[in-house]
Amino acid sequence: MLIGYARVSTQIQDNTIQIEALKNMGCEMIFEEIISGGRWDRPKLQELLNYIRKGDTIVVWKLDRLSRSLKDLLFIMEQIERKKAGFRSLTESIDTTTSAGKMMMQMVGVFAEFERNILKERTQRGLEYARKQGRVGGRRPKLKPIQMQEIIQLHAAGKSAPELSQLFNVHQATIYRLIKKKT
Repeated sequence: MLIGYARVSTQIQDNTIQIEALKNMGCEMIFEEIISGGRWDRPKLQELLNYIRKGDTIVVWKLDRLSRSLKDLLFIMEQIERKKAGFRSLTESIDTTTSAGKMMMQMVGVFAEFERNILKERTQRGLEYARKQGRVGGRRPKLKPIQMQEIIQLHAAGKSAPELSQLFNVHQATIYRLIKKKT
């Protein structure tokens, strides 16, 4: 039996192309999921892996729909193989029911992980460059420097963190972090 798996990462994305391709391939059943591929706790994927039987073939539109990590991909492939089932990726023309397909799947997985690592490195270099230019990522501070000084002075004068958090309309944790940082 051909069993399809279609996944998109967000509600905004659409898996219509995937579903259509899987139906055209002859999948009798399709498991659909809206969740990040970097997560292992994907309920529909788990349901699919529990459902497959000897001789079944799992079909995906593209390899990255199954997993974004080589480690996870190989783990999933091992589970499929243990159940004596096959795997096909339509876009990459991988079919693990053949020796060449098994080898090709492993090669594609290695390149996918390589590409992901390159992207991480590029992002880190960009962030480092931005920091050197004086730009800092993340959320803007809730308090201005003058407000921070005032909080420290008021705290030194005896005001409590809960009182200061109400006065400056911030969470108490913000006040405690500021006090700890300045002492």
